[in-house]
Amino acid sequence: MKIEFENHIIEFNVEYASRKKIYIQMDSLGFITVKAPNGTTEENVMRAVEQHGKQLTQRLQQIAKVRDTPKTKEYQEQGKFLHLGKEYFLHELIDTADLSEEELKINLKKFYFASCKKIIGERIKIYQEQLKVKHKSFEIEESRTKWGSCSSSKKLTFNYRLAMAPLEVIDYVVIHELCHLTHMNHDRSFWRRVGSIMPDYKEKEEFLARHGQAMTL
Repeated sequence: MKIEFENHIIEFNVEYASRKKIYIQMDSLGFITVKAPNGTTEENVMRAVEQHGKQLTQRLQQIAKVRDTPKTKEYQEQGKFLHLGKEYFLHELIDTADLSEEELKINLKKFYFASCKKIIGERIKIYQEQLKVKHKSFEIEESRTKWGSCSSSKKLTFNYRLAMAPLEVIDYVVIHELCHLTHMNHDRSFWRRVGSIMPDYKEKEEFLARHGQAMTL
């Protein structure tokens, strides 16, 4: 969902659960989640976001400035890295004891590759059943330009950096590539198929466009 506030577009996802009031959360990438009680109307959700519009737009602008400023990763125990859309200290992701900076870099990348392979494998099983398609194989790779691809031989590839993204964004890339098993081009029928499983897929595309640069080592 999205609203316009003082010439700024605020995009957000909504999660409904058994709770008493609306809670708005923004992560370090500027990804906004509105947690609302079951049965909350769309109008009330949008009103709540609008009421916090000034704070949200200010934080989004601050995050944009930080994102656009080149930053050197700190390969130390207290260095922070993304995993599934949240920031973790390096020592929460891998063992950091008695390792050099180069060894930490290597081990962290191995962690992301392994995590991405596990998650992608699980999500493929879910969505290929829904889409009634069957891939031949998949692998995790390193790429600066592509989040995923599908070959004519039904082999799928995914960028290891997806392990840094929120799960719903990973789902979008998985769905996107699985849909290519039956629609190799980005024609209307392809996007209709994607939208049949994930109606808000454009929000996920925009997330990758906006935050993809921050999801790197």
